[in-house]
Amino acid sequence: MFTLIYLITLVGNLGLVFLISWDSCLHTPMYLFLSNLSLADFGSSSAVTPKVMTGLLTGEKFISYNGCATQLFFFVLFGTAESFLLASMAYDRHGAVCKPLHYTTTMTSSVCAYLASGAYICGFLTSSIVLGNTFSLSFCKSNIVHHFFCDIPPLLVLSCSDIHIIESLIYIIGPFTVFSPFLVIFTSYLLIFITILTIHSTEGLQKAFSTCASHFLAVSIFYGTIIFMYFQPNSSHAMAIDKMVLVFYTMFIPMLNPLVYSLRNKDVKSAIKKAMRGR
Repeated sequence: MFTLIYLITLVGNLGLVFLISWDSCLHTPMYLFLSNLSLADFGSSSAVTPKVMTGLLTGEKFISYNGCATQLFFFVLFGTAESFLLASMAYDRHGAVCKPLHYTTTMTSSVCAYLASGAYICGFLTSSIVLGNTFSLSFCKSNIVHHFFCDIPPLLVLSCSDIHIIESLIYIIGPFTVFSPFLVIFTSYLLIFITILTIHSTEGLQKAFSTCASHFLAVSIFYGTIIFMYFQPNSSHAMAIDKMVLVFYTMFIPMLNPLVYSLRNKDVKSAIKKAMRGR
């Protein structure tokens, strides 16, 4: 089952990147961000899923120290980048709906490049800080990670060092990587909603909704999962539930995003038909 999910993720995300680069009709800011989002989804899934598949197929549930560090690094990098890319896409949708006459001068190619590269830079810095502080700890309690991949909480449980510093660091980095992009997304959609209320034509409403529907659905899935994982009361937390939610986050969300954008987007469906015809 996980092999099938990963194959769909692989074909869906890399196929979307190829389709956007191949079809000149899709060379717009929205699809630039979408191609980078697909790369981030592919990267976050590839950081976890192949190792899980290997463990299930061979029964060898082992990972080296360096392999564990590498897995955590890329998982945090692409997860953080995805969060900022979704915020960039929300800013792009705000410009398209709220200020359509200024859109071409606001969302220039250089601005899009800065936003996309900034997402990966933030991901790299965040993952470097998290990795450096996590693996500077001494691990002497056990060598068994009670998880299906190397995540921060199960690693901290194994440490015999003082973890208060890294916990404080996570509480600082967490709001930056999650709440800052979410604030941009929330503000953008609030302004979009206010603008939509002023539109009286049915055609204008349909265009506004079609412009934002796919991105809003992707944001809802992404942040809904994060909120479910990290904002429950402590009494309701259970490792088994967290594992199930993280399976959805690491394996199903990267598979769903290209499906959401391809099935709900006329331009993407048109590009797929052209590619299948060999034009």
